[in-house]
Amino acid sequence: MARRTGSADLPLHGGRVPAWLSARMAALGAIVVEAIVQHYGRDELLRRLAHPFWFQSFGAVMGMDWHSSGITTSVIGALKRGLAPRAGELGIYVCGGRGKHSRKTPDELTALGYRVGLDAPALTRASRLVAKVDSAAVQDGFDLYLHGFFVTDDGRWTVVQQGMNGNARQARRYHWHSGDVRDFCDAPHSAIDGPSQGNIVNLTDKRAAPSRSAQLDLLATFGPDRVVGEFAALTQPQSAQPALPHLIMPAHHDVRTSDVFTRRLHGTLAAAAERGPVDFPELLLTPGVGARTVASLAMVAEVVHGAPYRFQDPARFSLAHGGKDRHPYPVPIKVYDETIRVLKTAVENARLGRDEQMQALKRLDAQARRLERTATGPSLDAFIAGERDASPALDGRSVFGWERDIAVKRKRGSA
Repeated sequence: MARRTGSADLPLHGGRVPAWLSARMAALGAIVVEAIVQHYGRDELLRRLAHPFWFQSFGAVMGMDWHSSGITTSVIGALKRGLAPRAGELGIYVCGGRGKHSRKTPDELTALGYRVGLDAPALTRASRLVAKVDSAAVQDGFDLYLHGFFVTDDGRWTVVQQGMNGNARQARRYHWHSGDVRDFCDAPHSAIDGPSQGNIVNLTDKRAAPSRSAQLDLLATFGPDRVVGEFAALTQPQSAQPALPHLIMPAHHDVRTSDVFTRRLHGTLAAAAERGPVDFPELLLTPGVGARTVASLAMVAEVVHGAPYRFQDPARFSLAHGGKDRHPYPVPIKVYDETIRVLKTAVENARLGRDEQMQALKRLDAQARRLERTATGPSLDAFIAGERDASPALDGRSVFGWERDIAVKRKRGSA
């Protein structure tokens, strides 16, 4: 994936990821990562993690809130848990996390260096510099509280970290990729996600190079006290920086037609109907689950194989497995577990040299792209309504409980 810069509005949401979803996110996340590594290699995985649109879509397809800042914490946590058992074999390690876990990143990198022979001092320095740049050199009103460090056996890395503006109840996510960083203080970011806040101080911008040099000269010539005095006398206003392209994550929790490229949804549904009988005949024999699972597999396959431009509508990927807060609909546990089972079998077989199932998933994704220009289907509202109706039969679950139990209570209340 090409390097890109930008920003996205990430509303802050409270609450925790329930254990039943957390375990499944770890399982699905690890399988998707292994599939990407098998097909495209570790460097491509790092580039995707450094891509803010892909990262958001990845979290959405795992059943997390599709638009909120919680995706960052949950994806990093899920990958840290899910990849740990096979980190040595895959050559991919996840350090850091939220709060106290972020502060343990240097210790984790040091231990990792001793264990697998990585240059721990260099990685630790990179981790600290990344955090320092996003907390001091870029002064945008967001205080860092999360730092995730992904590193491979060859010492390449991606950092995903996030800051919070409590007053505005918004978050900003920052992406770094070692392959793109030539100078930590000169336009080092792969991307910055978060809401536009007007004028900010960004000393890492290329246009700020004269400023950085002048600051060093001032300190050397006059000392810090004189600099502070001169600054107080300055009256010249700061010029505004051009706005960066950004992904807007809306505050509304429900998934709306404006959030989804409907033609791509129709392509996915049409591909599932067309390729399913050919490539997944045994799966389709599962009553009430098989055909629905193929549609979810098509969205997961797009996360594995899709080009960067296809992740401009992260909300669409929440249509694979719903969301923990019932948006767009409760998580269909039967479908989610079936998706994990099919993907796990495909990845394990590919590991042994039998990649027929992985190729079937790739064909499913390719067919969805071919059909999206001509396919028709239900409106988004009709699709979501159908998923909600089917939710009790598919073991739909959310933080509010099992959907079948909620349906029973509603019937009693209306009786």
